[in-house]
Order: sequence, then C-alpha cells, then structure tokens
Amino acid sequence: MLDVPRERFEALVAEALDEIPPQLGALISNCVVLVEDDVAPGQETLLGLYEGIPLTQRDTWYAGVLPDRITIYRLPILRICATEDDVVEEVLVTVVHEVAHHFGIDDERLHELGWD
Repeated sequence: MLDVPRERFEALVAEALDEIPPQLGALISNCVVLVEDDVAPGQETLLGLYEGIPLTQRDTWYAGVLPDRITIYRLPILRICATEDDVVEEVLVTVVHEVAHHFGIDDERLHELGWD
C-alpha cells in the first residue's frame, strides 16, 4: 500500500476543498471536514462519508444543531491508489462527492455528472 503521511493527506484534502468554486464554498454552512485513518471495524469500506442535514432539507427549524460532518478516510483511499498523483485525484473526487451530498445531490446524480 502506498504511504502518504497523515499530515500530507490532510494537506491534500485542504487543497481539494480549495478547488471548490468560491461561489459554492461560500454556501457551505455548519459543516466540518475531518480526516480519519479508517472506517470503524465492521463498517463497510468507504472513501468518504457525509453525515448531516443537506442544505436542501434545512428550513426555519434548523438552528442550534451540531455541524454536519464530512469524513475523508485516508487508508481506504491509499489502498486503491498506486501513485501520489492517484491519491490527489481520488481525494479531490471524494471531497467533491461528499460536499455535493451537503448540497443535497444524491449518488445517482453524481454518477450522471461523472463524479463516481
């Protein structure tokens, strides 16, 4: 398995977030992005996970809630990549995929757009 240290991987996630157009980035609300090494034991293998209430489902009742969470999993991404360039690309795709869920875009639409 390719070795990309956690600090470097976190920098790649930050760079991927910087790739989001500023107009969209400004709309991200009450959301934290985290890097974890791996999914919990017994959980399906994921590259990333969005947990929260998408922007499209928020209404006037939405107040005082904990932030949404986007988690990017380092080891599963490293397991499927052969080079650091592959890691850069997979991190970007995974970050965009999970941010899209924050905006209420589902997996089917992401597939139609070529983000799978």
